[in-house]
Amino acid sequence: MRIFPRASRSRMASFALAGALLAGSAAVPLAQAADDDLKQEQRKVEKQLDHAHDELEHSSARARRAAAALEASVAELTKARDALDTARAKVTAAKARDEQMQARLAVAEERLRQARADVAAGQRAVETQRASVVDTVTSIYQEGDPEMLAVFSILDAQSPSDLMRGVEARKTVVGNETAAYDELRATEVLLRVRESRVEDARAAVAEQRRAAAAHLRTMRGLHVQARDARAAVRTRVEARRDARATADAAKQRDQRVLARLEQREERIRRQILAAAASARGGYRGNSGGFFDNPVPGGYLTSPFGYRTHPIYGYWGLHDGTDFGAACGTPMRAVADGTVASSYFSQVYGNRMHLNVGNVNGKYVTAVYNHATHYVVQPGQRVSRGQVVGYVGSTGWSTGCHLHFTVLVNGNAANPANYL
Repeated sequence: MRIFPRASRSRMASFALAGALLAGSAAVPLAQAADDDLKQEQRKVEKQLDHAHDELEHSSARARRAAAALEASVAELTKARDALDTARAKVTAAKARDEQMQARLAVAEERLRQARADVAAGQRAVETQRASVVDTVTSIYQEGDPEMLAVFSILDAQSPSDLMRGVEARKTVVGNETAAYDELRATEVLLRVRESRVEDARAAVAEQRRAAAAHLRTMRGLHVQARDARAAVRTRVEARRDARATADAAKQRDQRVLARLEQREERIRRQILAAAASARGGYRGNSGGFFDNPVPGGYLTSPFGYRTHPIYGYWGLHDGTDFGAACGTPMRAVADGTVASSYFSQVYGNRMHLNVGNVNGKYVTAVYNHATHYVVQPGQRVSRGQVVGYVGSTGWSTGCHLHFTVLVNGNAANPANYL
């Protein structure tokens, strides 16, 4: 099959088609690479979750529940204390606001009092001014009608100067009368202004009183919130105390279980050392890769090493390597050996010791934990790769996995040195 036609006029179109095909073929690997990255990231997250679960080993389900309850109780207490602090802060702010509002109300009431006093003074001034006007007009007219007096003074004038004095006298009389009326009108206008100020002051006082009443209701609500918050803190303190007591009791039970396990393990260790004393021959060479994977297809979730216990907080040894796998996944012998023991432990669930023998002059034992069950018996000889049991989640376990331990002369060693 020819990809490029021979006709010259089709050659450019063929080049374009080839370019498109090449571009498409390049896009597929890119898309595939992106998909692989996503899957890899997903597997990474899953392993982190498995690791977090495996970190909770060496604590019973009761202890984990108690620790979770204690942690939740502490969190609730912290939340309740925060709520109480918030309520107290609101009450403090409300008190400060109340003091401000009371001060404003006092100022408004003082302005109203002053405005009322000014009105009373204005009313007295109007009355006084009215009396003064009456007296002034009465005095003027007691001498006669000003207009007629002016006419008579004009008629009686003997000279222009007499005439001017008459006119000026009339102006003085009329001016005095007008001035008296003007002063009365001014006093009345000032009274109306003062009365309007009273109305404004009265409205301001009413507004301040309404605001103070509303704020009083708010303060009462805040005091209720603070009271409830204090009660919640007391309740949470008691709950935390009870949760801590439960957690401490669970820890003590776990410690007793671990102490019994340690005694049993010490007996097994002595048996291993006795077997080591009588062992002959063995393997010499590079120990790396000497063991097969105990769970083909499983993935490492938690390595061997020292770490802080997630519940009890002590610095201790995670004495094996954890392999995540589904429950029921076959577990295989990592090397030829003899089953030394198989029993159930509250801590490790179904636990089995497989003596492998001397490796570079040291007696090595492989230990399987948390299995659903084993298909081999103590004293039985097994071959490398033979199925010895199935992955489970028995004992102090939070999920299906194999906790795989390697003992060298009876002491825990890093399995990575042999895998």
